[in-house]
Amino acid sequence: MKYLIVFLVSMVPLIELRGGVPIAVGMGMNYFSALIVCIIGNMLPVPFIYFFARKVLEWGKDKKYIGKFFTYCIEKGERGGQKLREKAGRSGLFVALMLFVGIPLPGTGAWTGTLAASFLNMGIKSTTLAVCLGVIMAGIIMGVISLTGVHVFGL
Repeated sequence: MKYLIVFLVSMVPLIELRGGVPIAVGMGMNYFSALIVCIIGNMLPVPFIYFFARKVLEWGKDKKYIGKFFTYCIEKGERGGQKLREKAGRSGLFVALMLFVGIPLPGTGAWTGTLAASFLNMGIKSTTLAVCLGVIMAGIIMGVISLTGVHVFGL
């Protein structure tokens, strides 16, 4: 049941693996097993985001009740893509996307990174690999922070 919880938490936008790993550590789960479950949970939505999110957002941006939120998501994806392109140029986009997803800051997870990559037409293979490497990096960083917190503060 614990593994299912961290798997599902890792799939949720904004929370993602950045929330799943600390929850797993807090529940006393084996870090490496939980990390694998969190990575799978965080990566599962990536192809769906890449292929469908932009289309759904474009469809819904002029709808009465959801339009503002969908427009916000489109703008966030476009801004993320522009920032990646400005920082990396076309040739360094892969590394920039990996670091964007891998550094666990608010709004820089697999969901936003994949959406930005779809706006940049990066290609599903390079997007998936860059996002996966970034998710692994974020999982390691969050694991170190979480395990350090447990060790230092005895949580």
